[in-house]
Amino acid sequence: MNVDIWSDLVCPWCYIGERNFETALAGFAHRAHVEVRRHSFELDPNGSTEPRLTLPDRHRLDLGVTVEQTKRNMAMVAEQAAAAGLTYDLARAIPVNSFDAHRVLKLGERAGVGERVRTRLMGAYTSEGEILSDHETLVRLGAECGLDPEEIRTMLKDTDLCDEVRDDEKEARALGISGVPTFVVAGRYAVSGGRPPAAFAEALERSWRETAPDATEGGVCGTAGTC
Repeated sequence: MNVDIWSDLVCPWCYIGERNFETALAGFAHRAHVEVRRHSFELDPNGSTEPRLTLPDRHRLDLGVTVEQTKRNMAMVAEQAAAAGLTYDLARAIPVNSFDAHRVLKLGERAGVGERVRTRLMGAYTSEGEILSDHETLVRLGAECGLDPEEIRTMLKDTDLCDEVRDDEKEARALGISGVPTFVVAGRYAVSGGRPPAAFAEALERSWRETAPDATEGGVCGTAGTC
């Protein structure tokens, strides 16, 4: 059974959602039969690569809310993160164009360290104030996960892995996905947002019941004496 996940690396809810999904998957009886496939998605594909506003400031200006409302909203997200076992410091988060960060993640996946790169980049954005559009920052963070620094630099200077990121986004558009995180279970059930583990557990169980091979298939005999 496949689970396809679209997420952005500069999305606080994506990190929460993915962590809660992982919690649900760990408790799923048939997890050995689940293949998780992660896909890139940019919430702001036209966003600047230059650091400008912090996440709270951008939130306040984009939504037209007060400073106090923004503080409450950021605190609520941080509480949800804490419930998922994550530590957020969103006052330091700076939204930037994440395209190159997704390319570094693709490089990590190709090298077999995709999970390490994904969690390192997401954590760096949500709690450390790292600029995920800055190439030397990406080189440093990728190297911490075992990637070769020069290989990262060479990739970032070229167009390597650009198509892979764009193909993920093209598939998301074809499926009508406009926000992340989005989890598509068994190609039929979509779970969106930073939902609690129970929501993901329900989707996994339901999809398994409806898509798993019939328990009587293979090596059995029927009541009519046929085998």
